[in-house]
Amino acid sequence: MENNTWLVVGLGNPGPGYAGNRHNVGQMVLAELADRLRATFKSHRTNATVAEGRTFAAGPKLVLAKPNTFMNVSGGPVANLLRFYSLQPDRLIVVHDELDIPFDTLRLKFGGGHGGHNGVRDIIAAVGTGDFIRVRVGVGRPPGRQPAADFVLRDFSSTERQSLPNVLADAADAVEQIGAEGLTAAQLRFHTAAG
Repeated sequence: MENNTWLVVGLGNPGPGYAGNRHNVGQMVLAELADRLRATFKSHRTNATVAEGRTFAAGPKLVLAKPNTFMNVSGGPVANLLRFYSLQPDRLIVVHDELDIPFDTLRLKFGGGHGGHNGVRDIIAAVGTGDFIRVRVGVGRPPGRQPAADFVLRDFSSTERQSLPNVLADAADAVEQIGAEGLTAAQLRFHTAAG
């Protein structure tokens, strides 16, 4: 494969029952990106659905992938996709929900641990390294004593849903900018943005 290809994985759980959950925000971002690329998700032999495209004619190729597995076992499909496209983990961008970041906030980083996120934990185990880019989409902490597992498996609140399109657009912008200009440029833009 050409070296200007990025594998962008959106984490979530399969099936319509989970589609609106906070835990599925990674897949929501991929839907936004696919719309922009005018790309359609198709079944892929790596146990994922995949859509491919470029944001502009000479721009990087983005391979958008949603594992068909549940979140906690996302690693197998991701490892298979990296092999299929002959990409190293440093060409992987994982988009996922993050409890430790307030709603409507993005944090972009390269490498590190899993931070308690089981989807990221499984990818690190399957790929053999944590050296990949993460686009962490803040969903905030659960209210009161609600368990985190219950909170992420619930849909966004009606108030959150009003600003969710902007959140998804920002995360999609971040992925596009990482692909075109690199992580540092995207961090400068999104980490210093107000709000």
